[in-house]
Amino acid sequence: MKQLTELQNWLKEQRIEGAFITSTANVYYLTGFRCFPHERLLGVFVFAEQDPILVCPGMEVHQARTAGWEGEILPFSDTDHPWDLIAQRLPESFRDATLSIAVEKEHLSYARGMQLLALFPNATLVSAEHQLNEMRVLKTPEELAILRKAAALADYGVEVGVQTIAKGVSELELVAAVEQAVKKRGASEMSFATTILTGANSALPHGKPGLNEIQPGDFVLFDLGVVVDGYCSDITRTVAYQHVSDKQREIYETVRAAQQASLDASKPGSRIGDIDLAARRVIENAGYGDYFPHRIGHGLGLDVHEHPSLNATNQEALKAGMVYTIEPGIYVPEVGGVRIEDDVYITENGHECLTKFTKELTIIK
Repeated sequence: MKQLTELQNWLKEQRIEGAFITSTANVYYLTGFRCFPHERLLGVFVFAEQDPILVCPGMEVHQARTAGWEGEILPFSDTDHPWDLIAQRLPESFRDATLSIAVEKEHLSYARGMQLLALFPNATLVSAEHQLNEMRVLKTPEELAILRKAAALADYGVEVGVQTIAKGVSELELVAAVEQAVKKRGASEMSFATTILTGANSALPHGKPGLNEIQPGDFVLFDLGVVVDGYCSDITRTVAYQHVSDKQREIYETVRAAQQASLDASKPGSRIGDIDLAARRVIENAGYGDYFPHRIGHGLGLDVHEHPSLNATNQEALKAGMVYTIEPGIYVPEVGGVRIEDDVYITENGHECLTKFTKELTIIK
């Protein structure tokens, strides 16, 4: 795969002898094999001058081959000690030499880091995160096509949820309706735990759905995403049930204006921090600055939260091919909360919203 070649070229340029990549997302990115091994070891050794080796549970070998991995596989059973097998397979010279090994420092556990260093006692662990982030941040046409499908399914999920709203329906009933619908249409899983909040609960940015029932005058906030072929979507829409107060309408329209300001700033060359500040200024000028407690968004792809972080201090520039979320919100205790979120693709000249569900204030009668 070209991703493996690119990583190998980076290893050569940086004079790093090898990398051991262990996160599900990055193993999938490099090998095409997506696996959730639970407590078992999963990883791919990528060498500057040798062919890579995939380490995975023996019961997953068939799936790795079916996924298209043609390289060497080092399988192990539940009664094996995989690090002993790795020690037998890797070249003796690697254990004796002073090496640099690139790892995902934010993912590799302390225990596995120690096990790796036990095999390579003279090695220095260096970070592979920056390089992998730089590789993943610009989506290929093939990746974009999958992200479009995931975004369309997220739109459908919101549509089903809105159609299910009725007096007395609980948050968890809405969650069940949404998840059943999108999975019937091909979502392999949700990108994260579906969040549907009503009434005062909607003022909790990361609230947990429960048996709270919809009442007239409630905001109903939908935050959901699906996974299609390994790629995630993430959408938030907020609607109202039966009627809204002037205060609620003001909050909603402020959030909508804030999101539009960020979208207007989304184009190649823009400073990422300015995307956050564009929305934040609108919300602050309306007097709700204290009720917008989070960044404007995050990168999106194989992980639902990935590089870059769209916060006010980020000095990086947007580049064509990036995909990220824009999700301003206002959360007023006892009144309710509004968040509007889209998945945004940076084009050569501007941006495109991959999620399409209406952002007009919708009042369900």
